Amino acid sequence: MKPNFVKYIFIIIVISLICFAVYFIYNNNNNNNKNQNNIQEEVEKVNYSKEITMGISEYDTINPSVSNNKEVINVSKLIFEPLIQIDEEYKISFCLAKECAKIDSKSYLIKINNEVQWSNGENLKVEDIEFTIKKLKEGKSIYSVNVSEVKDVQIIDSSTIRIDLDKEDDFFQYNLVFPIMKKNNYENGDLAKPNTFDIGTGMYKITSISSEKIVLEKNSNYREKDKNPKIEKINILLFSNMGDMYNSFKIGNIDMIHTSNINYQEYIGTMGYKAKEYKGREYDFLSINCENEILSEKEVRKAINYAIDKSNIIMSIYNNKYYVSDSPIDYGSYLYETENVSLGYNPEQSKKILSDAGWTYKNNKWQKKLKSGSNKILAFSLIVQSDNSNRVKVAEIIKENLKKVGIEVTIKKVSNIQYNEYLQNKNYEMILTGINNGFSNNLEYFYGESNIAKYNNDEVKEIINEVKNITDVNKLTEKYKRLFEIVQDDVPYISLYRNKNILILNQKVGGEISPTNYSLFYKFWTWYKQE
Repeated sequence: MKPNFVKYIFIIIVISLICFAVYFIYNNNNNNNKNQNNIQEEVEKVNYSKEITMGISEYDTINPSVSNNKEVINVSKLIFEPLIQIDEEYKISFCLAKECAKIDSKSYLIKINNEVQWSNGENLKVEDIEFTIKKLKEGKSIYSVNVSEVKDVQIIDSSTIRIDLDKEDDFFQYNLVFPIMKKNNYENGDLAKPNTFDIGTGMYKITSISSEKIVLEKNSNYREKDKNPKIEKINILLFSNMGDMYNSFKIGNIDMIHTSNINYQEYIGTMGYKAKEYKGREYDFLSINCENEILSEKEVRKAINYAIDKSNIIMSIYNNKYYVSDSPIDYGSYLYETENVSLGYNPEQSKKILSDAGWTYKNNKWQKKLKSGSNKILAFSLIVQSDNSNRVKVAEIIKENLKKVGIEVTIKKVSNIQYNEYLQNKNYEMILTGINNGFSNNLEYFYGESNIAKYNNDEVKEIINEVKNITDVNKLTEKYKRLFEIVQDDVPYISLYRNKNILILNQKVGGEISPTNYSLFYKFWTWYKQE
């Protein structure tokens, strides 16, 4: 009898526990639902403004095909659209184009989306594409370089256009990011003389222009209905200079400023706003002549790399407002993987590498008998532009860094003409230089057949040629990963730093704010401003 009694007691306890658990879960879920409802009610109580205000200084024209103003180019992406666009990882995707096929080494067929409407309700036509390219070919636009290789444009049918190039360009699709203009909207085909406001296919349309302000409003004919912006109206105030625009931001008349001025805090202070920073495309590096008898040793190049304190350069010269760089494409490209970054400043490792490579430190100098049979001292010259004061200062720091590990450097400060001759003829030992990165993953300038460092690696050259014909993202990623493994070990260049761009915002502005070099207003439809 006793065992049955114990069994019943156990069953009662288990049932009680189950009931308690069910009650707890129900009560917890009920409370969560109440909390979520409360949160939703609070969100709904927040008032959002339907307008936002930004500024442009030294305005010329809102038409990006005519303008030379960088901020006009940024804003114009809300009004006009290209055939091809670039996302936040610098991958290309279709925009006004539906297809783009390479039919031979110099020819492309492009099919457009005829269902796209201009803001006035008319449909996009292939004639608009032909018109835009031919106008850009006249060479009066910031986008003219994008079509400089275009030899001919032919309309095949109502939705297809053929582009022929005068030379092979395996990365030509990246050039198709220029804004498309509406052909019949310009008087006598003059892009500077629109018949009405400039008409685009983008998320916003121009509704008024004066000497003081431009107004944009939502484009009701915009095709991507799922990208319905919360901000219905954009006021663009026009300023004669950046100083006036900074002051306007400080007193709350505008909601955002975009700048590459690393000293912007001197104008607006350090509080009362939020700043979104992102890597720019201005990239400085040391190019090393890989055919030089001493510098041809990759161990010497590695030792130089370890000896340079990049962080100190950025702190001393650029007030910590630049980014340390490790690659020509570390500005945000999906092909750049962070695990490829260099090991950084390590002077002791620099000395060890030289010692392991047969160099002897004697009389405060590294010495070695080279393959040619000659005794050499580890010393070389560094070319820098005399009128680029910041680069001269950087060169001085590099000289001091290398001196600490026993490497002698002579700085040669030269004129711009001499500098360009050194770079073009590749007759330097080491040169401090830089470029403004393009959007494509083309690295021929650095590692191709005629690269500026005279760097020669058969596997790297093979990869450079292979990636020209690869479209699969995974395969491309693997190829570039291998390329970076090789060049990180060979060190034909020493990456130094790249510039920083800053989007400064009123604290009431929110959303998925993720500016890139291609699109300052990436995912703008998610932005909002609280009242």
